Amino acid sequence: MSAAVLVVVGVLTGLTTVLFGFGGGFVTVPVIVWVDVAAGPAAATVAVATSSLVMVAGAVAATAATPRPVLRRLRGAGPLPAMLGIGGLAGAFAASFAPAGLIHWGFVVYLAVTVVDVLARPGFLRPNSDAGAAARHRTFAIPAALGMPIGAIASFLGVGGSVMTVPLLRRSGLPMGTAVALANPLTACISVPACVVFLSSHGADGEAGVPVVGSVDLCAAALLLLGVLPVVALLRRRPPRIADRLHAWGYVALLCLVLTAMVARAA
Repeated sequence: MSAAVLVVVGVLTGLTTVLFGFGGGFVTVPVIVWVDVAAGPAAATVAVATSSLVMVAGAVAATAATPRPVLRRLRGAGPLPAMLGIGGLAGAFAASFAPAGLIHWGFVVYLAVTVVDVLARPGFLRPNSDAGAAARHRTFAIPAALGMPIGAIASFLGVGGSVMTVPLLRRSGLPMGTAVALANPLTACISVPACVVFLSSHGADGEAGVPVVGSVDLCAAALLLLGVLPVVALLRRRPPRIADRLHAWGYVALLCLVLTAMVARAA
């Protein structure tokens, strides 16, 4: 049953990767924690690590299928990709030693703050009058100085970083479709070095019955990717047409759904 669930979750992860740029972390982390409950206290670390591998594959596949004119916007990002990668390394290293409760509740707080932010501040759900002026004063919407903290937080929690990059890109005046498309290569910058750390780190105890390499559950990752990759390949080349405002509200609704699921699990 868990194998079928993981494939279905992989399909949902592919949808969130294409539609919201999430890369899968918000969907996969809670599910892998449930699947790998036999790992005990290490389940949260295994979930974050496995999520990083799924996000690498999903983000790379989505980036490869993104139109070149959209990706050319990244030319103005400067050292941002490198800073995201350095942050990803640091966050993954910290997650390898962090207590499970810190990762779980950090995930919950991260989601809650993001929901409040996108609802309260202008620029995501409603127009930001300063977006045009801000765009004229910098080449890319996300300053390189934010790269390390975004990368560190994202890889520590296993969420890919798009929950920070999409709102920042959106507030610069970009439509949701473009913001999401640009979030995927930025997610890859974080997830690739983080995944290397997790694959080489000490994972769950083999006696717990969880088949891991480093901290990554390769069996769970393979089943998830069986659902992820076909969906990404199909929808990135033939993206559904969604009204921009509805697209933004869908992003917020999914954040709220995952937040509710994580809180309910801890209750």
